[in-house]
Amino acid sequence: MKTTGNTILVTGGGSGIGLALAQRWHDAGNSVIVTGRNAAKLEAAIAGRTDMHAMALDMTDPTAIAAFAAEIVAKFPALNVLVNNAGVMMYEAAGAKRDLADAETTVVTNLLGPIRLIDALINHLAVQDDAAIVNVTSGLAFVPLPKAPTYSATKAAMHSYSVALRAQLEGKVEVIELAPPAVRTDLTPGQATREAYMPLDAFADEVMALFAQQPTPAEILVQNVLPLRNAEANGNVPQVLAMLKTL
Repeated sequence: MKTTGNTILVTGGGSGIGLALAQRWHDAGNSVIVTGRNAAKLEAAIAGRTDMHAMALDMTDPTAIAAFAAEIVAKFPALNVLVNNAGVMMYEAAGAKRDLADAETTVVTNLLGPIRLIDALINHLAVQDDAAIVNVTSGLAFVPLPKAPTYSATKAAMHSYSVALRAQLEGKVEVIELAPPAVRTDLTPGQATREAYMPLDAFADEVMALFAQQPTPAEILVQNVLPLRNAEANGNVPQVLAMLKTL
């Protein structure tokens, strides 16, 4: 993936990891469009930034995704990079029968949303020069957080989907997986101030350095996520799982 001169769409770009990366890509000389459901956050994200744009999108609504894809291609025909970053994380007590609304929302947002948006844009991306799809997963794709089982499962599914998509789109669209560790954002209550979590700016800086490598790694993995990513290969999944169970 080239580092400058792109037109990049970042879902969930109004806050957290999406915002940090969107602004860094913009600073690097890319045209950037951020999406999300919170109009105020989107406007704050692009304030004072020429060639950075905001468009509302509800990733849980398939009709809205189809309409959005048609609109963004018409407005930004040079669009060549899709970053699927939008997501939700909810803690679930799965030890007894429960209301599955949170689990279903997580699946629709984190898994079906990106699949639908990729599908809506793939014909356009496939004919663009330097086209890329970046799927933001998680270190929890490789060892799950027990109290967030559906979130972890959707990220594992997106890892698998990215591997398959990369094989199908070889030579047409570059497929890159970005798997963050625990980062100080507002993804869950209190997460932004947890000392054990990676500071957002440090994470974004390391990610941008990895994207600058040539060729771009198929998986963007900061040092903090490697214990999770390599747990199976290292044979210590039970130990890592036990550690996550205490969080």
